[in-house]
Amino acid sequence: MNDQDWLNLALAKMHSGQWFGFKKDYSGEHRMAYENITILDDTKSKPTEVEVNAKIQELKDAEANAETKKASGKQKLKDLGLDDAEIKALIGA
Repeated sequence: MNDQDWLNLALAKMHSGQWFGFKKDYSGEHRMAYENITILDDTKSKPTEVEVNAKIQELKDAEANAETKKASGKQKLKDLGLDDAEIKALIGA
């Protein structure tokens, strides 16, 4: 995922529903950037850039942790004597 994807995902995870959008007449290099966030739901407020960056890091860490656990699980299955084809049949990857 690129930085814009991470930003969009982090914002989507902060509140439910379509509470944010991005300016159509944007400034900067990318439309989907922090400075171009608009709030569509009056009951929500724009999170700080620090809060957004913390959420992005939390999501990246969770993804990395999931990949590590997947690799560890595969290795444990290999240690039990399963081959790659058997592991793929079990977990699909």
